Amino acid sequence: MTNSPDTYAVFGHPVGHSKSPYIHGRFAEQTRQNLIYSARDVPPENFRDNAESFFAAGGKGLNCTVPLKELAWRYAERLTPRARLAGAVNTLAIQADGGILGDNTDGIGLVTDLTDNQQIRLPGSRILILGAGGAARGILGPLLDSRPQQIVIANRSLDKAAAIAADFAKTGEVASIAYPALAGRQFDLIINATSASLSGQLPPLPDKLLAAQGCCYDLAYASQPTAFVEWGRKHLAAKSLDGLGMLVEQAAEAFLLWRGVRPQTAGLIGELNRARQ
Repeated sequence: MTNSPDTYAVFGHPVGHSKSPYIHGRFAEQTRQNLIYSARDVPPENFRDNAESFFAAGGKGLNCTVPLKELAWRYAERLTPRARLAGAVNTLAIQADGGILGDNTDGIGLVTDLTDNQQIRLPGSRILILGAGGAARGILGPLLDSRPQQIVIANRSLDKAAAIAADFAKTGEVASIAYPALAGRQFDLIINATSASLSGQLPPLPDKLLAAQGCCYDLAYASQPTAFVEWGRKHLAAKSLDGLGMLVEQAAEAFLLWRGVRPQTAGLIGELNRARQ
C-alpha cells in the first residue's frame, strides 16, 4: 500500500496563468517526492477561510501570490526574519507542532537568479528599484545582504518610497527618490518592481540612467518581452531579463522549506525559456 501524496497549492486571484503547479511537479519528479500541487483561485475576502480549510484537511504548504501576500503575512502564526521585514508572505508551511510558518522567498529567488544563473555581480554595485509596492519590499532584504554600494527606490509617490527606505534603515542604506530626480544619475542594475510594463507602460526614465555594461531586470514575466525588458535592450543593457528565473528560484526555496531538499533549477529555467521562443 502506497502512502497518500502530501498536498500543496498556490492561492491567487487570478491564478489560471500560474506556472507553479508545473514547476513544483517537475521538482517533485526530480527529487522523488510524493506530492500533489494545484492552483486555486481564491479572492482576498475568502483567503482566511480557504487557508484554514486547506490546512485542516491535511495540506502541508501554500504559495500565495497577488493579491494575497499581505493577507498571508497576517495569517501566519510565525514569521521568518525576511518575511517579517518584507511585510508579505509568499510561502506558508505547517510545522511539526501544527503551527503555520510564513516565509518570503521572492528576494532570495531574485538574488539567486541574478548571481548564480546570470553571473551579475551585486557587491559594490549601484542598484535602482522602480516602484515602492509589495514587490519592492519583498526583494530589498536579500539585495541589501548582497552588499551593494547603494540601493535607491524611485517611485511616483516619494512618500511611499521614503517609508520603505525608513523601514529598512537598520538593514542597510536605502535612499528614496522621485522620478524627475533621476536625471544625471547612473546605476549598474535597474530592477522594475512595478507591474506596469506588462501593459506597455513605463515610468519616465532618463536616457543615460543605465551605466555602461549595466543590466536590467523586470520582476514580471510574460511570453513576450515586457516593455521594461525592451527599454533595457534599447539602452544597450549587457543583459535585459524578465522574472522567469526568479519565479523558478523562489519556488525552489519554498520547496526546500517544505521538503528539506532543494531541487536543481537550471534545466527547468532553460526549458521554460525555450517554450517561449
